[in-house]
Amino acid sequence: MKFVASMALAAAVSSAASATFVEYVVTKTSTTNSGTALDVYTVWARFNGATDTVLNAFNFNRTSAAPASNPFYHKDNSSYNGGILSTVNGTWSPGLTGSATLNRPFDSYLTIGGLPTALNTTNADPSWPAAGGGWSRADIPSGNNVGWFNSSPPNLQGRVGAAGNTATDVRLGQFVVDAGADGGTWNLKIGYNSGVSGAPVQFAETTFSLPAPGAIALLGLAGLAGRRRR
Repeated sequence: MKFVASMALAAAVSSAASATFVEYVVTKTSTTNSGTALDVYTVWARFNGATDTVLNAFNFNRTSAAPASNPFYHKDNSSYNGGILSTVNGTWSPGLTGSATLNRPFDSYLTIGGLPTALNTTNADPSWPAAGGGWSRADIPSGNNVGWFNSSPPNLQGRVGAAGNTATDVRLGQFVVDAGADGGTWNLKIGYNSGVSGAPVQFAETTFSLPAPGAIALLGLAGLAGRRRR
């Protein structure tokens, strides 16, 4: 009996250690604010382990043709925006999304899991200041492979099942565009581990799309499979 229990424990540890990234998943809702019809995309990293934990995201860059102007709306409560729906002013910080009803549903932000509130510990990495202006800007700098990370990883906000995530998916960002607009195709690399103490950091890199008109037949949940690069 003791031998059987030991075998089960070893199998469980082995399964946790080998848990891996599966794909990026994009969900979509539609809404209206300030007289503007909007599509709201949320991007998630999907895993197959019960404790998989995202630590950082980087190499974020648009791979499709860039639009003539920034497509992403912000409505955060930062001094750069002041709660106005705008594609000119804003920040990507998840800690400045403001009101859960008046601001957050219409605001673009980036995160390493968790809820987009003042308690979120996601920060921009040095690639943003290198691009000019930090991430207190409405656009995503082209060609700079920007990134973000959980500055307090012991809080485990990047773990599947944590508040703001799902049992399989970790929230990475929200992107708000005009209804029917093409938000582009993006490359993104993430660092993660199995959540087990001392587990090595693994990396996965692939693309996701914020679909153009016709790419999603039904509103609501829509999983877009990623392709893991080796």
